[in-house]
Amino acid sequence: MQGKAELKTAKLPQIRTELPGPKASEIVRLDEKFVSPSYTRSYPLVVASGKGAMLEDVDGNIFLDFNGGVAVCATGHAHPRVVDAIKKQAEEFIHISGTDYYYRHLPQLAERLSRLAPGDFDKRVHFGNSGAEAVEGAVKLAIYATKRPKLIGFFGAFHGRTLGALSLTGSKAKQRSGFGAQALDVTHVPYANCYRCPYNMTTETCGAKEEKGPHCARVIEEQLFKTTVPPEECAAIVVEPIQGEGGYVVPPASFLHTIRRIADKYGIMVIADEVQSGMGRTGKMFASEHFDFVPDIMSLAKGIASGIPLGATVAKADVMNWGPGAHASTFGGNPVAIAASLVTIDLLEESLMENAARIGQFLLDGLNELKKKHQIIGDVRGKGLMIGIELVRDRQTKEPAPDVMLQTEIELFKRGVIVQGCGTSTVRLSPPLVIDQEQAAFMLKTLDEVLSV
Repeated sequence: MQGKAELKTAKLPQIRTELPGPKASEIVRLDEKFVSPSYTRSYPLVVASGKGAMLEDVDGNIFLDFNGGVAVCATGHAHPRVVDAIKKQAEEFIHISGTDYYYRHLPQLAERLSRLAPGDFDKRVHFGNSGAEAVEGAVKLAIYATKRPKLIGFFGAFHGRTLGALSLTGSKAKQRSGFGAQALDVTHVPYANCYRCPYNMTTETCGAKEEKGPHCARVIEEQLFKTTVPPEECAAIVVEPIQGEGGYVVPPASFLHTIRRIADKYGIMVIADEVQSGMGRTGKMFASEHFDFVPDIMSLAKGIASGIPLGATVAKADVMNWGPGAHASTFGGNPVAIAASLVTIDLLEESLMENAARIGQFLLDGLNELKKKHQIIGDVRGKGLMIGIELVRDRQTKEPAPDVMLQTEIELFKRGVIVQGCGTSTVRLSPPLVIDQEQAAFMLKTLDEVLSV
């Protein structure tokens, strides 16, 4: 009980034992014996409880969470209003299946997401349980609506691990290794990573600052459509407005605008995967809004319900016109999850999106100062509280430093700060949106210490 009382008031880390402590070590041993070894764990954090932006492990150590359950815990851990909404709904009923029956929760949240999503047109919503399901639903819908079989994705993309979503995922070879032929007909092209342009161009030479748009987007029309992907057979272009697992890469707006123009020209759907970048993380409800980018279909999950499993596919109403039985989910749109989501959106609109924008800018400013001091920081980028710090061995060659990234994760953990890597050598910051300036300053100070060793 003493530990929980301390956690409620703690704002900064308190490390009391060796890491992992004795209780944590025993749980790690049990996990290694009985749990699938496919999970990726960089360090032995064994959580007992959480409050706000703080976590406590089973040995009483308190950590500052700059990962937020991989960008899921938008409103922080155990926000009292979210907890109350979950309790209240659980006391009424937990499940009945929106696939087969009606209840007030489904249209309530669907209406709200429809109003919030980009685009001045009517929309409909399909509910699932995860980001991968939201992507699968979006792809199925695009293929159904266009009667076309082919898709275009991007290198570095992460859309999920189910076989359909895995076909679109282009992040790491080990995610595909051993699973045979891909389930979907997907052609990948380079994402607009201007720090590491695959064509060795600049924004001035690639067209990113011109109406025609960047080369990496134009290649879809100028090369793919003339060689391997007949446009009349392409159902959708699937893109993350800000790339997540691939390294928290922020593209120029013209990249997304060019994709939109090409898609419109050939009757192709545009699917925006906002699973990681959506729900207030970037300081706006959806990352697409930063770029005035309007997709036909959007995939949502992660922060949508503050940690309760929920995914949503939001689409133009005239696109989502499939009939009964075409697509469904037994647990999708669970009333407890929807209750959590409705309160989550309230909190985002009341203050947390604004806080994400403000604290995010504070962190970006501080990280750019650290970049002047530490040559290993090659690039700092992001929107709101979706920030990537790319580590390199040499700023001229931009050689990645994945071992340093992993060591940075571990050293921050030892000092009580939780982060996670992404891309080849990028440290990602995706804290709960309740983080305050004192906690952000502590993160900057601690990172400075780690990189100074």
